[in-house]
Amino acid sequence: MPLPTPVLYPPFNIVRLSHVELTVSDIDASRRFYADTLGLQVTFESDDVLYLRAMEERGHHCIVLRRSNKPSVKVLGFKVYSEDDLDHAEKFFKAKGLPVSWVERDYQGRTLLTEDAHGIPLEFYHRMDRLESIHQKYALYKGVKPLRIDHFNVFSQNVDESVAFYNEMGFRTTEYTEDAETKKLWAAWMHRKGGVHDMAFTNGVGPRMHHIAFWVPTPLNIIDLLDLMSTTGYLENIERGPGRHGISNAFFLYIRDPDGHRTEIYCSDYQTVDPDHEPIMWDLKDPQRQTLWGAPAPASWFELGSVFDGVQPQEPALKAQPIVAP
Repeated sequence: MPLPTPVLYPPFNIVRLSHVELTVSDIDASRRFYADTLGLQVTFESDDVLYLRAMEERGHHCIVLRRSNKPSVKVLGFKVYSEDDLDHAEKFFKAKGLPVSWVERDYQGRTLLTEDAHGIPLEFYHRMDRLESIHQKYALYKGVKPLRIDHFNVFSQNVDESVAFYNEMGFRTTEYTEDAETKKLWAAWMHRKGGVHDMAFTNGVGPRMHHIAFWVPTPLNIIDLLDLMSTTGYLENIERGPGRHGISNAFFLYIRDPDGHRTEIYCSDYQTVDPDHEPIMWDLKDPQRQTLWGAPAPASWFELGSVFDGVQPQEPALKAQPIVAP
């Protein structure tokens, strides 16, 4: 199935992905993992919630961790260009017959809550409280030295439908995996901010969150994190890597938090800002698509994901499976 023609002038203007809210069982354990080990900066904390940002981010938060007895993903957040874009977004989702509501969010201005075609909860805002720059406060740097949130990757029960929906919102495809037999998409990487992706979709039981990703300065930061995790009680939380993806060219590491939420630590992808940037196609059976070099992915990487709050995952329409690197 051919990729849809990119929509260069979408009905509303998304700048980039912004933040994610996860529910976790133990705020203190999550703080030790995300702040003390990974190095994200705490911007607010209480007994029930933890807000964090990465080192170059000026917005109040990129991740919210809220205490609950059932770990899940509450919402994926995106920043839009203007207040008017919020009104245009409301019209867009209403025209699709999808639920919309205006919600109050701490540290954010007017916020529109809705969902995508498969029920993934999304929120859009224009204004978030701004904090002082800490990008050059190097005494604060620790862990893997995370600079910014980079992307979301979700399992989709129908990647073609996901790509078509996000394409309408102005997301442009940079790379994709096609099943040679059916010509259907097995995975796709789509961006707004000029990197390889803000959103990626992978065929599987969905919708579920596969991972969130943080950009770090160099591959050596990832090696430092591996040394740290292996000697501070987090050896079993290292799931996959280090290695390099064929898709995106990224140097990567996948880790799991105390509740099983997956995070990718990520660097070395490439610029995609040109509006006529041509997507790269990979065959599903090409082992270097997933792992240019490095150990093959474990079964957990294909099978396990975080559920979206209140959303029932469905079996995928496409039954094709990739091969893994030898």
